[in-house]
Amino acid sequence: MSISKIKSYAKINLSLGVLGKLNSKLHRIESLVSFIDLHDEISIKNINKEKHEVVFYGEFSKNIPNENTISNLLKLLDKQNYLKNQKYLIKIKKNIPSESGMGGGSMNASSIMRYFINKNKVFLNTGQISKIVNKIGSDVILGIEKKNSILFSNGKLYRSKKKIGLYTIIIKPNFGCSAKKIYKNIRSFSKPALNKNKNKNKLFSIDHIISLKNDLEKVVFKKYPILLNIKQKMLNLPKVKFVRMTGSGSSLVAYFNSKKASLNGAKLLKRKYKNYWCILSKTI
Repeated sequence: MSISKIKSYAKINLSLGVLGKLNSKLHRIESLVSFIDLHDEISIKNINKEKHEVVFYGEFSKNIPNENTISNLLKLLDKQNYLKNQKYLIKIKKNIPSESGMGGGSMNASSIMRYFINKNKVFLNTGQISKIVNKIGSDVILGIEKKNSILFSNGKLYRSKKKIGLYTIIIKPNFGCSAKKIYKNIRSFSKPALNKNKNKNKLFSIDHIISLKNDLEKVVFKKYPILLNIKQKMLNLPKVKFVRMTGSGSSLVAYFNSKKASLNGAKLLKRKYKNYWCILSKTI
């Protein structure tokens, strides 16, 4: 049986506004979202077995629970028999660290869902897709199409064809941030900053992105002051456009217009933070 190979790209929040609470568990947010070329590698193969098999390996494969985004996706699809009783062996090489704010697990689920849809393994309409992926996680829907996206405060999602063409340095200290715990500590809310009546592509202009922020930085930096120190160091790098935490952390991302500037910046950071995970990437 043939093996299909797909890439599951990391997402980054160019901005993230927390506007209020939806219910006791979820918050109302707005965000500009992009993708970078850092990715997990997934192989998918049909198997003649009674159960699916999901195997994680690679640098960041430790401590992933048996109940994860992929097992949850397969369970939901099987519940409605959308996969027509077909079982799969799915292997994931984890190159994206967990609790880093880059949605590694969520993007794994959306990448596999996208594969099932594109290869006609499942036949679902837009509403059915949303219903399933939203049960796995609120950001899974972002990865169904690999495009820059705007998540508006009313829950509407706009996907843009515009490319932003930025080079990035991503640094993650040797600890992660639990999104659940970070959101739990939010004490104040912002007003919407993304105007849905504006030209959508203009919202992705560099000047506009620079004017925005990630509301979760305030909470995270209070809990982990080292992240604020790292951000300040990154802001001092030559030719850096802006620096922002992605998601609920703990990764910080510095953005540059040129590859050369990002390479030079990475050398300085790696010298300073030898024990931290630090990579170069670019938006796609």
